[in-house]
Amino acid sequence: MPHFVYIIHSQSKDRYYIGSCADIKKRIDKHNAGATPSTKPYRPWTVVYSEVFPNKSDALKRENYIKRMKSRKYIEKLILDAK
Repeated sequence: MPHFVYIIHSQSKDRYYIGSCADIKKRIDKHNAGATPSTKPYRPWTVVYSEVFPNKSDALKRENYIKRMKSRKYIEKLILDAK
């Protein structure tokens, strides 16, 4: 089953969030419904970047790699390069 790594952006607070899941639509709906405590204060969210992987393990590796970069510049470059 494919898995996704995604980056969402809160325009109201100008923040990014990186995550992974099997169903992006459902996951973003949860973020926007306030079901995720860490993203609830920054709603609404929009998907600005996503990658697909053949399995959960590969998606988690990529998610953790992006998070380890701890760089807004890196995230914004990913988004820009994908356009």
